[in-house]
Parts: sequence; structure tokens; C-alpha cells
Amino acid sequence: MIDPNTFEDVIYEVRGRAAWIIINRPKLYNAFRAQTIEELIASFKLAADDKGVSSVVLTGAGDKAFCTGGDQSAKDGQYDGRGIVGLPIDELQSIIRDIPKPVIARINGFAIGGGHVFATLCDLSIMADTAKLGQVGPKVGSVDAGWGTAFLARHVGDKKAREIWYLNLQYSGQEALEMGLVNRVVPADELDAAVNEWTDIIAQRSPTALALAKRSFNADSDNIRGISQFGLNAVKLFYDTEESKEGMRAFQEKRAPDFHKYVK
Repeated sequence: MIDPNTFEDVIYEVRGRAAWIIINRPKLYNAFRAQTIEELIASFKLAADDKGVSSVVLTGAGDKAFCTGGDQSAKDGQYDGRGIVGLPIDELQSIIRDIPKPVIARINGFAIGGGHVFATLCDLSIMADTAKLGQVGPKVGSVDAGWGTAFLARHVGDKKAREIWYLNLQYSGQEALEMGLVNRVVPADELDAAVNEWTDIIAQRSPTALALAKRSFNADSDNIRGISQFGLNAVKLFYDTEESKEGMRAFQEKRAPDFHKYVK
């Protein structure tokens, strides 16, 4: 039996018919370690099994970050847990898609790297006008070669997705809205009201109809799951190289990386 009261990195709350899953590492801009991922998976399982829950809200604690990806202090070639790269990231990404309930990304601050991928995977996204979205992988010797790339292109188009991954720029709420990456942008002090408005509406809808709709949407893009698995195995090999490790070292030392000296 999962007991959310034992969680250290995640807060799980049921508010009305909405399950709120909150990454609770605000001092680290809600960057995740292996334990965070495990607790997020457990939280989504709780929400999936609760017949009183109609929707899920995924967000971060505080007002600075939704999630800024993997905690680099927990990475040395691999992260600090199980899974292909030391994180069961594929399991979390899959359960966000597979839970038969709409998942709303409440983007309250920076959604960067792996956090950007989480927001992309959510069914709906509501973003504060003070928040920023972007990718960082190639700057730190990493990449999410699956949901983070191929599925992103389904949202924003191929050219824009390549721009996001190759240039690692950060985008405002208005830019994210215009490219189709989020559904709605609101003033930061109206974010909760906007999220609650949508969870209240979803609570009035047929759960079975919503589940069937979500599964039919997913069926069209589920081949990306295979791409993601292949990509994770390739990234694992990449993490073992000095080129990738240079990105992590440079990040920790707060300097520009020199990847080219490690290219063979």
C-alpha cells in the first residue's frame, strides 16, 4: 500500500476530484533525483486507482520552478537509482501518458530539460505569464531522444522542435502559446484559479469517455514509445563518454563546456 505521507520529494493531495502531484524540491528548482521519480510514479498510481479522481495536476512547489530536469549533483555517468540511466524515467513518462485521466501541467516557473518533457507529455498545460520553457540537454551533454524530441515535434512542428533542442533558448508564456506548447497563459496570481476552473469542468465529464478519448489520442503517437526506449539505451552509452561528462563537470564548475576536445 502506497503511503504518500512517507514521501520526501513529492506532495500528493486530493482536492475535490483532482489529484495534485507537487514536486517538492524548491531549493533545487524542483530538479529530480531517483527518489523523486519513484515518488512521482507512486503518486500517479494512487491517482489512477482512485475512482473519485477525475484529473491530475502536475506542478512544482514554490513560484520559481515547475521542474528543471535531473539533479546534476546526483549524476556521475549515471544517476542514483534504477533504470537504464539510473532513473526510471521511462516509467514516469509512460504513466503520465497511460493514466486514463487528463493530466494538467500547472507551469508555475521554469520548465526546463526533463521538466520541459514532462510538460510536453501532459494532456493540457496552463502556464503563468512569469514562467519560462526550454531545453538544455546539448548544453550539459544530454538529450531526451524520444518523447522529448519526436513528441515535441507533434506539438510545435518539426522546425520549431529542432530550434528548441539545438539552440536551447528559453520561451515566454506568449511564445509557448503561439507555438502550441501550452493551452493557456494567465497572470501568476490567477494560475490556481485557472487550473481549478479546468479540473472542476473535467470533474463533470464522463470518466469513461475521457479515458477512451485519451487512449485514442495516444494510439496515434504510441510508436514514439519505441523511439524513446531506443533513445534511452543510446543515451546510457553516451553518458559513459568523456564528452557527456564534460557537460556535467562544466555545469557544476559554472563554466562553458569544451565538448570538441572529446570528440573522436
